[in-house]
Amino acid sequence: MSEEQKKSHDSRSLIQRLRVPLGFITAILFVVFSQPSWRSLAAGVPVALLGALFRAWASGHLRKNAELTVTGPYAFTRNPLYFGSFLMATGCAIGGGSLWVGLWLVAFFLLIYWPVMRAEAAHMRLLFAGAYAEWESSVPLFIPRATPYRNGQTRSFDLRQYLHHREYRALIGLATVIIVLSLKAANLF
Repeated sequence: MSEEQKKSHDSRSLIQRLRVPLGFITAILFVVFSQPSWRSLAAGVPVALLGALFRAWASGHLRKNAELTVTGPYAFTRNPLYFGSFLMATGCAIGGGSLWVGLWLVAFFLLIYWPVMRAEAAHMRLLFAGAYAEWESSVPLFIPRATPYRNGQTRSFDLRQYLHHREYRALIGLATVIIVLSLKAANLF
């Protein structure tokens, strides 16, 4: 392994290890300091649900490290799981009704996931070489393109992949946050 590959792997490993515990801490702080109203929830929940659906769609296409996935949402963005998470975080930030807490949530997401996306891109370049270079030149890192990338591959959503990746946990987590924010909006929490 070259020195550049080792640095990429080390930074990716550290960020990936820290993102889950820091995410839980951030989620707890978000719930504690949020000030949701029924209006903020009505605006934010649909955005968050759209993000959860985008993540689900992506996980039903992904064959992690086994093949370069370029179908489904991967035809629009190279990081549909993170884009879906960003929509979920943005929807929760809107639903939380606190500008400062919302800004922190979005900033936290970008600070943690931007380096992860860059490190994963470096890993994918090594793993899938030429195919990745072609896909990378046509599909944006994060913000989806308007039309799908087409290279002749076709694959439909596979529920088994969704279950294999345990993506339902993101939906359960989102439902928990929505319930807690709803309880706070009703002054029951």
